[in-house]
Parts: sequence; structure tokens; C-alpha cells
Amino acid sequence: MRPLPAIAAIVAVLCITVVFAAPAPWYKWRSKLTGDETCAQVMQGEWERVSGPYKDSRCQIPGIPGSP
Repeated sequence: MRPLPAIAAIVAVLCITVVFAAPAPWYKWRSKLTGDETCAQVMQGEWERVSGPYKDSRCQIPGIPGSP
């Protein structure tokens, strides 16, 4: 049995997956408790998504990271 071709195929698939990986988009979030707004990729707790997606961490450039 020759495992080398199988290993090469697995490595090739993993490399292709990495090429298409992109960062998560950013969103504006508002606290349900205080009304404060912040820009983050994900929020936990009492927050609601206000707008987005954005390409940057300041929520100024609309769009999805990695797209033109």
C-alpha cells in the first residue's frame, strides 16, 4: 500500500481551503441594557446587531472582508 498519494491529496485540499479563507466581517452592535454602540465581529449577552457587515474594525468600510 502506498500512502504517499493519499497524503499528497489531503495536503492539496488543505492548502486550497487556506487560500480561500477570509476574516470574519465586523458589525455594529447596540447594548440592550445601556444603548451603547460598539464595533465587533461577534458579541455575547444583551446586544443586538445594528448594521453591517463591514471590512474594518472601526465599522467604516462597508462590505465583507476578502471581497473586492
